[in-house]
Amino acid sequence: MTRRQRILTLIGLTISAVFLWNAFTRLNPTEALGYLRAANPLIIAGAAIWYFAAVLVIALRWRFLLRPAWREPAPNDALPTAPTPRHLMGLVSVGYMGNNVFPLRAGEVIRIALTQRDFKIPFARVTTTVLVERILDGIVMLTFILVALVFGGLPAAEAIRPIAIFAAPVFVVALGVFVYFALHPDQLRRLMTAVTSRLPERLSAPIRHLSGDAIDGLTALRTPADALGAILFSYGSWMLEATVYYLVAIAFGMPVDYLTMLLVVGVVNLAGLIPASPGQFGVYEFFVIIILSAVGVVESQSIAYAFSVHLVIWLPVTLVGFYILWRRGLGWNLLRSARELEKQKTA
Repeated sequence: MTRRQRILTLIGLTISAVFLWNAFTRLNPTEALGYLRAANPLIIAGAAIWYFAAVLVIALRWRFLLRPAWREPAPNDALPTAPTPRHLMGLVSVGYMGNNVFPLRAGEVIRIALTQRDFKIPFARVTTTVLVERILDGIVMLTFILVALVFGGLPAAEAIRPIAIFAAPVFVVALGVFVYFALHPDQLRRLMTAVTSRLPERLSAPIRHLSGDAIDGLTALRTPADALGAILFSYGSWMLEATVYYLVAIAFGMPVDYLTMLLVVGVVNLAGLIPASPGQFGVYEFFVIIILSAVGVVESQSIAYAFSVHLVIWLPVTLVGFYILWRRGLGWNLLRSARELEKQKTA
């Protein structure tokens, strides 16, 4: 880990500690334990299992973005092997595990490296599809917030306005840029040529290679069926995740509806833009508590619910991700090997 990465990790841990301290200082242990004991464990267990339906749909969404990679003939006229939904679901689980446990969203790098290794898709191309995923997720979160506030009549607008104001232009502009260059790849190539022409050949050659792979990663956005599938499955996956939140709310006997859970999902995921510890501990709980308290849920119940639902979406997929990584006999050395392979290709 470089000095800069260590500093960023320390900043994230500090921010999480501040948010956790805020939650615990407001905690009434007796009341919170009472709500935890009263929660229905069978419904919570069912919600944890149901969460993997959302993971499956996320894997299918990623399949739409990757699909052009095995439609196009490779240089040796052989098509890359198309990944099965089960295989992609495993890669997504490993990625979630990495994000939940390691700093700086390292799980995304693990997922990209494994995809490159398993399906021989260039590193930069896979990376571009993951960036498109994150942008689509941001748009979905903004939609959830808007729908919940407009149709749910929820009194939480003031609490989340700063997040929406900051996040909306970021994701809308990013999506616009990606779609524009996906539809006009030649303009992006000319731009990269203009940039690399001013660089020494030893630098310009790998940049041109990587930018070409990145342009290929946007191919799905030029294909109506793939683009529509990615969009629909983005909304479907997060609606399934909102169902997990709603089931846990039912287990706690909370007086909330599904629209409230859409708002919670939208806000806590946009809050992921805030640097924090792996798994967003502290930041996640803070915003769940803020929203639920705003809609009239007792604060101690909100706190107990926040920690419980976070555990439901954090622990099972983390254990599954570790298990898949262990079964495949893989470790952190795969990151080094993937990057070395990419260097060899760009040399």
